[in-house]
Amino acid sequence: MQITDKFDSGNIRVIDTSDAANIQLEIKHDHQSEFFQWFHFKLQTDPINRGEAQEHVMHITNAGKSAYVKGWLDYQAVASYDREHWFRVPTQFDGEKLTISLTPIYDSVYFAYFAPYSYERHQDLLHNAQMHPDCQLQVLGQTLDGRDMSLLKIGAEAEGKRSVWITARQHPGETMAEWFVDGLVGRLLDEDDGVARALLNKVVFYIVPNMNPDGGVRGHLRTNAVGVNLNREWLEPSMARSPEVFLVREKMLATGVDMFLDVHGDEALPVNFVAGCEGVVAYDARHKALEDKFKKIMIAITPEFQDDRGYGKGAPGKANPTVATHWVGNHFRCLAYTIEMPFKDNDLLPDYSVGWSDERSSLLGRDFLTGVYHMIDDLR
Repeated sequence: MQITDKFDSGNIRVIDTSDAANIQLEIKHDHQSEFFQWFHFKLQTDPINRGEAQEHVMHITNAGKSAYVKGWLDYQAVASYDREHWFRVPTQFDGEKLTISLTPIYDSVYFAYFAPYSYERHQDLLHNAQMHPDCQLQVLGQTLDGRDMSLLKIGAEAEGKRSVWITARQHPGETMAEWFVDGLVGRLLDEDDGVARALLNKVVFYIVPNMNPDGGVRGHLRTNAVGVNLNREWLEPSMARSPEVFLVREKMLATGVDMFLDVHGDEALPVNFVAGCEGVVAYDARHKALEDKFKKIMIAITPEFQDDRGYGKGAPGKANPTVATHWVGNHFRCLAYTIEMPFKDNDLLPDYSVGWSDERSSLLGRDFLTGVYHMIDDLR
């Protein structure tokens, strides 16, 4: 039996694998950071022991000290035999350790915190998109590990067109965010889709599918190559510390922003929701009306979205200006939302086999495009 994390986005430390019924593991910290929660590893084993199927019980012993302990409550890990189809597996949390159990039916099986979105798939998304006549693949610069900061510009520039910006995966372990963008881009480039065609007559989209490629490859939960939380860098980013934000922000300043969506995942809340700009200095009645309309539209479009549960409203003038949604919404005085999806399930519409999943994230991305369509004429 062997457990390894020596691959893209892998994260686990092996303590003891001498007994399949009592495997001891730990999650590694993000580099130069106290954050840890994302795990992704492969189990290679003989599923049959003495003629009988063998249950494997894996204890992640430091789960109780992770970044978001409440995220383990009612949580189930995901597993896959083919790295394409991910399913939930029995998982328990006792306040200290997370215990994952599975009786494998094949020799090799992967486990993860959520369905991974690999760097290779990220490259496929970018380069397949650039083949569309309405899309350009731009490189804004490089990360600290030397990876490209890639931007998809979709739509031709013309006078009067709106600029809509979408960013995802500032926190690399929130892989549902790039699955969301995968679905949204796929629909936007579908020439037979009426919503997409109508939008591209009025909008230029600037989409960053992965804001944190270094953290993703390194198997981080929340930070970049040097342990920096990018979603706390938007007020004063730097090329030395947070080039990802610096480069994207410079491009925003050049294009302007009429609407901004920053896509994330939430460890604890088992629902889809948005968080807005109530606490920014520039917030006014017009801003509130845009936010309220967008939420009502999304509730009408899909039962996967709701507005009863989410984060608390920011006090006037007290929003954290280093957060992407707050900085963009305030600086450009535009509709700006953080989109949050669950790591667990949408408990308003549960799926006990896969929970909230990569496919459901992609479908929600497609649905949000309809929401954008209904807002375009109100943005300016």
